[in-house]
Amino acid sequence: MLKNYKELKVWKKSYKLCLEIYRTTKGFPKEERYGLTSQTRRAAVSVCSNIAQGYGRKTTPDYIRFLYI
Repeated sequence: MLKNYKELKVWKKSYKLCLEIYRTTKGFPKEERYGLTSQTRRAAVSVCSNIAQGYGRKTTPDYIRFLYI
């Protein structure tokens, strides 16, 4: 049994993706800071967050619901 969500392969991959997106969007034009850059970063963080938040739920259906999100 896994001790926490950070041991999940899918969370590790989503975290690496999130870091890569932050590195990539750092090079976006400054006029996109509050548009495309912000939206892309929030979407990437959302993946990691939903996996972690779902893992903390008490029932499997709740966990699955967060994975779908």
